[in-house]
Amino acid sequence: MGLVAKESSGGGGTFTPVPPGMYLARCYRIVDLGTQKTEYQGQVKNLKKFMLQFEVHGDDDEGNPLVTAKGEPMSISKNFTLSLAEKATLRKDLETWRGRPFTENERAGFQLENLLGVWAMISVIKAMGKDGKDYTNIANINSVPKAMKANLPEGYNKCAGFYIDKPDMELFQTFSDNLQAKIAKSPEWQTRGKPTEHSKGSGFDDMADDMPF
Repeated sequence: MGLVAKESSGGGGTFTPVPPGMYLARCYRIVDLGTQKTEYQGQVKNLKKFMLQFEVHGDDDEGNPLVTAKGEPMSISKNFTLSLAEKATLRKDLETWRGRPFTENERAGFQLENLLGVWAMISVIKAMGKDGKDYTNIANINSVPKAMKANLPEGYNKCAGFYIDKPDMELFQTFSDNLQAKIAKSPEWQTRGKPTEHSKGSGFDDMADDMPF
């Protein structure tokens, strides 16, 4: 069970958006989205997708804590194609997040569960979606400066991964209707329960101790 990124790769309540800015954030959830139909520059492809969700810590430009009406940390997510190809967004974000490029051996397989509980500095920007509405999105993910690592806050959310091959239905029910619908339309969800073959990720024992993952 779990998701492995490679160099080559074959309901909720009221949501409070994170305002644009640079923030300290902690990855607390991985969501397997299955294979999704995507269109880019007129080309339609079916690509394996997943989502990373972050809890955000800090204040906005006016000094107000970044919390919801319930007093919980705001959250923001980013979807990725499950690929570590040279031009893949996942590879770019992971390399800036960890502060070094992947080696050839590491690109052979990376277990995404290594990201759970890891802190980062995220850059949030405002962008217009295909529906014409404004959204805030994660533009960049960077490593936490050394000066901040000694005073990181306590994480709030329980770290968890959702995987279609063995779904946690209790966790699934906490997802928004849109997220549930996105997962449900994937062929993996529609054929779940049938035997599938999974790749194994390579180890990371040779990483320097100060690498976040």
